[in-house]
Amino acid sequence: MRENKALSAWQRDEQTIGCWLSLANSHSAEVMAHTGFDWVCVDLQHGLVDYADMVTMLTAISTTEATPLVRVPWNEPYEIMKALDAGAYGVIVPMVNNRAEAEQAVSACRYPPKGNRSFGPIRGAVYGGKGYATEANDQIACLAMIETAEGVAKADEIMSTPGLNGIYIGPADLALSMGLPAMGDQPQPEHLEMVKSLLEKCKAHGLAAGIHTSSLEFTQKYLALGFNFVTLAGDVGHMAKNAARELAAARGTEGPSRESTGY
Repeated sequence: MRENKALSAWQRDEQTIGCWLSLANSHSAEVMAHTGFDWVCVDLQHGLVDYADMVTMLTAISTTEATPLVRVPWNEPYEIMKALDAGAYGVIVPMVNNRAEAEQAVSACRYPPKGNRSFGPIRGAVYGGKGYATEANDQIACLAMIETAEGVAKADEIMSTPGLNGIYIGPADLALSMGLPAMGDQPQPEHLEMVKSLLEKCKAHGLAAGIHTSSLEFTQKYLALGFNFVTLAGDVGHMAKNAARELAAARGTEGPSRESTGY
């Protein structure tokens, strides 16, 4: 079976940089994947993407060495299984609040006896190649998002879930859970301390630690802290920021300020 290079890097405690895909377009997905990111994630939760879009986007990503991930819309086994069957090599599961929810996510990612994933990798086995049936349990990444007050309070029990590969921090929802305004890249000192605390817990549990950013500044900051996988913005942000910067340069003016949404 094709190696999950991103997961292998995380298991060696190495660092990777990825990109977020929110636009329902196979060509933009292909272009971003060809840029050289270690992994790219198709966002079914907040992105403008449905299942049919995701399939064509995963196919486009497969023309590159980038590891294809999907953030599923919710911790629903059928959503997780469908994404994996379509060729995702890992899922990011939002709003995981406790051990039971983490176990549900892991179980949906693993074939028996390690889980209850139903067998039918209609495209996943084509992308993964020979050996998918017997090796998928070790190659598919299951990543839980910690971003709620309950998730933070129960972080240790979530992180001790057998079969979980990593934690992905959603900075904006984490901020809301702390009574702070959601700003995408969160500048508040207390937010940073919470992020550092979750990072330390990940390291103690031997899990990959990931976090979302929408700017180079925050990507560099979190890599310097020791995160294993950091999102360097997404297709929408890269397109809008670069277009605004070059338009302003052409006009000889300052670029417009843009509402930070994390994308």
